[in-house]
Amino acid sequence: MAKHSRPEREQRKAEAERVREIESAWARSVPPAVAKQFAMDLEVIKARGPLPKRPDMAPGTLPRPPRPGHEPRPPKDTNTRPRGR
Repeated sequence: MAKHSRPEREQRKAEAERVREIESAWARSVPPAVAKQFAMDLEVIKARGPLPKRPDMAPGTLPRPPRPGHEPRPPKDTNTRPRGR
């Protein structure tokens, strides 16, 4: 856990308060129909949840399937008993 100095905490608190002021001013300036539609869209997005994690790949590369004949081997069957002599 990171500790922050008192001035930094106060600055963060002031920034958060300023953001709330800006958001409330924006909400008052928007027509009620647009604000209602925005709130409905926001609820839909929040209900959807986070997007699935993307594969860890270099930027700009596409996922490529294995070439024919180079598919990964199936896992070994571990239920077989070893043969004894």
